[in-house]
Amino acid sequence: MTNQHANWSPYDNNGGSCVAIAGVDYCVIAADTRLSTGYNILSRDYSKISQLYDFPLKLNLDITKVSIVYRAEKCVMASSCFQADVKALQKVLSARHLIYQHQHNKQMSCPAMAQLLSNTLYYKRFFPYYAFNVLGGLDNEGMLFLAFYAFTVGYSSQGSGSTLIMPFLDNQLKSPSPLLLPVKDVVTPLSELEAVDLVKTVFASATERDIYTGDKVEIVILNASGIRREYLDLRKD
Repeated sequence: MTNQHANWSPYDNNGGSCVAIAGVDYCVIAADTRLSTGYNILSRDYSKISQLYDFPLKLNLDITKVSIVYRAEKCVMASSCFQADVKALQKVLSARHLIYQHQHNKQMSCPAMAQLLSNTLYYKRFFPYYAFNVLGGLDNEGMLFLAFYAFTVGYSSQGSGSTLIMPFLDNQLKSPSPLLLPVKDVVTPLSELEAVDLVKTVFASATERDIYTGDKVEIVILNASGIRREYLDLRKD
């Protein structure tokens, strides 16, 4: 008779895939909506994309009777893997962003939020957040900004299907490495419609081979005119 030790882990892998592509004047971020554990599907309509802050900060000054409204920066984060850690990470980022607003009376820029995300993941490195993130949006000048940790990149993929998606994106886009010197422009040459079509193609391909990716893909498009969402049905099995 063999002795069996009870094993417990604070982590779980809820699967899912995230993709982001940045162009000259747009940023496309997409993720599937399947939430699973092992061979069980927990939800077929779970959004892995969060808009970190989409509200204006209003300060009512009673003395001058002036209301100051700061425009919210366009910043979206897609996260896959352990969704409990993803929610905890989002709460930390929201709290730090609120503190920043009170201290500086303005919204945190998208590049600053990317640096905050990188710092937050780093200081938790000994008991890390089991979350794989890609963050994108527009910076203060209205230009695109897509970050993988602290690096500005032209495209990125995270999650269970990333090993299938990244080779395809490398073949189609061939973005230079963010470690190259001198720094080269990392934006992709595709138009916005072409980037959306490419995202739909890679998800349709990954769904055929990854059981943790499927059901539906949520696509968020950010540009100077605003934010819009598109959806595409994927395989249900």
